[in-house]
Amino acid sequence: MSTRATALVDRELRSPSYLQNGTDLRSWLLTTDHKRIGILYALSITFFFFLGGIAATLIRMDLVTPAADLLTNDQYNRAFTLHGIIMVWFFLVPSIPTTLGNFLLPLMLGTKDLAFPRLNLLSWYIFVVGGLLTLFALVVGGVDTGWTFYTPFSTLYSNSHVLLAAMGVFIVGFSSIATGVNFIATTHMLRAKGLTWMRLPLFAWAMYTTSLVMVLATPVLSMSLLLVTAERAFGLPIFDPRAGGDPLLFQHLFWFYSHPAVYIMVLPAFGVVSEIITCEARRRIFGYQFMVYAMVVIAVIGFMVWGHHMFVSGQSAFANLAFSFLSFVIAVPSAIKVFNWTGTLYRGQIRFSAPMLYALGFVGLFTIGGLTGLFLASVPLDVHLTDTYFVVAHFHYIMVGGSVSAFFGGLHFWWPKITGRLYSERLAQFAALSMFFGFNFTFFPQFVMGWMGMPRRYHVYPPEFQPWHVMSSVGAAVLAFAYAWPLFYLGWSLFKGEKAPPNPHGATGLEWQTRSPPPKENFDSTPEVTAGPYKYHPRESTPDEVEQAQKPQEP
Repeated sequence: MSTRATALVDRELRSPSYLQNGTDLRSWLLTTDHKRIGILYALSITFFFFLGGIAATLIRMDLVTPAADLLTNDQYNRAFTLHGIIMVWFFLVPSIPTTLGNFLLPLMLGTKDLAFPRLNLLSWYIFVVGGLLTLFALVVGGVDTGWTFYTPFSTLYSNSHVLLAAMGVFIVGFSSIATGVNFIATTHMLRAKGLTWMRLPLFAWAMYTTSLVMVLATPVLSMSLLLVTAERAFGLPIFDPRAGGDPLLFQHLFWFYSHPAVYIMVLPAFGVVSEIITCEARRRIFGYQFMVYAMVVIAVIGFMVWGHHMFVSGQSAFANLAFSFLSFVIAVPSAIKVFNWTGTLYRGQIRFSAPMLYALGFVGLFTIGGLTGLFLASVPLDVHLTDTYFVVAHFHYIMVGGSVSAFFGGLHFWWPKITGRLYSERLAQFAALSMFFGFNFTFFPQFVMGWMGMPRRYHVYPPEFQPWHVMSSVGAAVLAFAYAWPLFYLGWSLFKGEKAPPNPHGATGLEWQTRSPPPKENFDSTPEVTAGPYKYHPRESTPDEVEQAQKPQEP
């Protein structure tokens, strides 16, 4: 045995990995280790992801024919509400921050754990309680309001279990806030020596800006749902126009949260994709500082564009003009991200690994979603397209095609670090390509249907739309396979996969400087950072080296 291998075995004996540090159920349910809590979150959101996927399957099967052959009107309403509530609140919003963020942020910052480990565990329990309450609402009869809980239908007319579902989402909001506070405090207080703000990996910047949005925006959603509860349960005149209330008030409050919530889903995806592209292209990220500033600008302007969801709700012409302008403005930093990823790929030594295919899929789907968002930012076009399938396709390209592709890309990229095992690269590449083509076959026809005037939330429709719906349902079948297929080969790798070395990708982040899987304390010795991130080529300078070179020399 070589000297290096002997040293590695000695370290593993002294400090076992986080997976070996207690294997019974109690050690997992009472853990304060950020890595194990990330795993707990991953198991939870995977359950919700496939539950929401079952509802989507029912919807797509029902829409194959123009008549209501499978579901009644009421069942269809409850199926798409279940799909929306589960996917948005219990998968898309928490997916990357609570799983990859929990696992990776302390490793990337060179610290042992998050700033508040017990609060981190509590946030998972809050998430579970909120999820169980919502599931109970769905089991006892479901909800028919849509995931937006629009008033006055949700407060005055719906005969479904609105209060239970709304309280479930309300409770989950506290989990989101706790996670955001923990990430912000950790980034401020626990960075390794030498890890300045402009040396932070872009994934850490993404977690930081996402956390700011979560902490500032989520209380508004919680207040909105409390007001719905107050009117529905106690009859307080808040949104009922007959009693002097204003139903549009709910829409303003709801979208003030829910548009920034789009960036809670997309900003983490930006971080994941940036890490993958720079590593797999073997090039320093192009325009690192612009990438950082773009994320900060998106987080700020994201609070100012909620009104573009209400162009047809009766706003003043001036408000429509202002929100339209701001919606176009926010496209600029998003375009900077795409441009810089493309610049990073230019002349790179690109490896088309599975994570890279997912990342490239993200860039393509996010670009299509972003460009079609410009249609909806334009008032005249939005009046034509509101509440059509065009809107459904647009937000699925951004929220599902974008963030889910990034989530799968990140899962594959850091899988060796998380589990200590390698997976079948060929099977993973097949899954990534299947997801990209399945997604486009599912949702691109919906752009066409929406442009032709097919309204959303209808399951009885004119026969001329049937070919588009059939195409969309066939694509959904391919997409369902692509989502389920990784369960097979990733599950296989857990038991039979080859053991992973500490840094199988040859990446530069601190998380790759420790063992795979990491020990409980993350590092065998305290790391120190002496240079900026992403120096993949000896001829390329890191951002702080460029800044140093540009400073005037002292005489």
